[in-house]
Amino acid sequence: MLKGLGQLGDIGKLMKQAQEMQGKVEEAQERLNTIEVEGQSGGGLVTARATAKGELTSLTISDDLFKPEEREVVEDLILAAIKDAQSRASDAAQAEMAKVTEGMELPPGMKMPF
Repeated sequence: MLKGLGQLGDIGKLMKQAQEMQGKVEEAQERLNTIEVEGQSGGGLVTARATAKGELTSLTISDDLFKPEEREVVEDLILAAIKDAQSRASDAAQAEMAKVTEGMELPPGMKMPF
């Protein structure tokens, strides 16, 4: 199509690749809403679930933790479980986006936007 136009052909090829990648990124972003990860703290006494986009979907607290004198401990465990779930969500999102960019010659460490 753009044969013989030198660098214009390369630009056309790059534009086509960019459009294909945009479609793949959009598909990956939709999949991130369906991937769920679970974070725990306190040996499973507190469990948080989140999507790979980091949206907290549920929080479960063991009945063993409901002692008034241990309120601060419970709060710290909840915070730790949420942070664990968010960290795992970030890892899952990066893995999913890596599938999209697989085979592309992107600079090392380049992160795709969400």
